[in-house]
Amino acid sequence: MGTSDNFIFGEKAEWVQINDSMRRQILGFDEQMMLVKIEFKTGGIGYAHTHIHRQCTYVVSGIFEFQVGEITKIVNSGDGLYMEPNVIHGVKCIEGGVLIDTFSPIREDFLI
Repeated sequence: MGTSDNFIFGEKAEWVQINDSMRRQILGFDEQMMLVKIEFKTGGIGYAHTHIHRQCTYVVSGIFEFQVGEITKIVNSGDGLYMEPNVIHGVKCIEGGVLIDTFSPIREDFLI
């Protein structure tokens, strides 16, 4: 697992295609935390799921419908979210955009 380089430049970082509507870049990590950029096309869906990680998300651009627990809200550029461990959450992209996710601890499954 290890630690990422100190400087990771977005134009050089590898993109991982998640599906036809989503791709991600890992922009920094160690054993305790991880920073991930996710690009969505309009209509892209991050299906409702849970995981053991704390997650904060920053909306860089676009419009998204997020479900966190029992609450669903529309978020836009400049908005942020927090998801507790093991709380169901999901997202639908209403207008294509970019999210920045932070996870603690690291999402080891993203490094496979």
